[in-house]
Amino acid sequence: MPIAHGVSNYFRFSSPCPAHIQLGDMSENPRRTIGSAFTDPDDIRARFSRALSRMYRAEVPQYGALIALVSEINAAVLADRDDLRRAMHDAGELARLAEERHGAIRLGTAAELAMIGRAFAVMGMTPVGYYDLAPAGVPVHSTAFRPVETASLQHNSFRVFTSLLRLELIEDPALRQEAAETLARRDIFIPEAKRLIQLAETRGGLTDEEADAFVAAVLETFRWHSEATVSASTYRHLVQAHRLVADVVSFRGPHINHLTPRTLDIDLAQAAMPRFGMSPKETIEGPPARRCPILLRQTSFKALQEPVAFVSDDDRTEGVHTARFGEIEERGAALTPAGRSLYDALLAADRDGNDRFGEFPDDWTTLRREALAWFRYRIAPNPAPSILDATTDLETLIAEGQVEALPIIYEDFLPVSAAGIFRSNLGSEAGDAFAARSDRDAFEEALGRPVLDEMALYEAEQTRSIEAVRLALTKAPGVREDA
Repeated sequence: MPIAHGVSNYFRFSSPCPAHIQLGDMSENPRRTIGSAFTDPDDIRARFSRALSRMYRAEVPQYGALIALVSEINAAVLADRDDLRRAMHDAGELARLAEERHGAIRLGTAAELAMIGRAFAVMGMTPVGYYDLAPAGVPVHSTAFRPVETASLQHNSFRVFTSLLRLELIEDPALRQEAAETLARRDIFIPEAKRLIQLAETRGGLTDEEADAFVAAVLETFRWHSEATVSASTYRHLVQAHRLVADVVSFRGPHINHLTPRTLDIDLAQAAMPRFGMSPKETIEGPPARRCPILLRQTSFKALQEPVAFVSDDDRTEGVHTARFGEIEERGAALTPAGRSLYDALLAADRDGNDRFGEFPDDWTTLRREALAWFRYRIAPNPAPSILDATTDLETLIAEGQVEALPIIYEDFLPVSAAGIFRSNLGSEAGDAFAARSDRDAFEEALGRPVLDEMALYEAEQTRSIEAVRLALTKAPGVREDA
């Protein structure tokens, strides 16, 4: 029987599951180091994430309320769960929880995607996964730029869900041409940003001073611009085609669409949003509440109406634009391909009005033995007093208390949930499914490189953890040694 797997973050568990999963130790995977003359990409990413959060808080004051809400919920959960607090403290996870964010941007051209990929690379972020949202009525395909090494995720797990507009899905040929010409005229990166990206690529890094300049320069790409680059008439036509098309095409830059803090209890957060002056979406996207959280659950407050000036050669019209919103997420354990297949099948049944999610196992032992979730293995902190033998079956070692298996935090996204969030904030114009095939090849060609397979990342970490356990047992039979 296959042994389940692990990567990046993970939880100590017992069966049945606790109300909230606890994080395990990651100390055996120290952060990588680079030449002392250059700033670690992990530090550049952390600086950028904090600067972006400050800017977005200034642009969207409700984001500050969102952070306050999440902080209050997390503090209450940790106060109620001393075991969770201790485990997160021991693993250095409390700092990550406070810092953790994901953002989202929507780009218009292949050149924009290629350059943003180069900028994210300076921050140690790699494109992971391909997401086609067209079947859910959103004319984009996407990837998630994020760190992939365990220690880098531990240091700062900032991610950006990055979407590229599929112009070919605009039905009106004249409007499609006008949108393409409008996008071709803009440059979303200031010259200093492009200079520093090139410098980092040429030299292999940035000094501390250059890193600060890089953060300030790239931040301009994510800034909101209240003056549109199209006329009011063109904007209306773009909205009629799709509100997201209007959002991508009508402005000088992609502007950060939302920033998402991580909560330890999204149901509490959803219930508390009105108290903080926010109108939540009607339902939480993702799996239902479970004793053993899996994948990703998300909710948001509804998009803001923001004043915009639409400018043409002979006219300036004041109006509003609706796109930016606030989002909260709760992350659970990553699922294996078999687990995802079962989840997707139950999700499809649920859409047909059949509530069958109860069929998904809700205890860690079953999830592990049936290889439905990824786990990471290590020598138990306090192994039972018996001889550790590298030839013993892992299942036996776990049963005897010699080895423990730790579920892994899901670091990626769910296309159906992402589309659900988009649609809830785009309004009724979001539209039905587009009759278009996924085009991963075109996306990767625009990006300039393949996207990584998230499942391969989880599996590689799982394999490394088992090998580390075996090596520890081989080196010191009968002696407790951390994997």
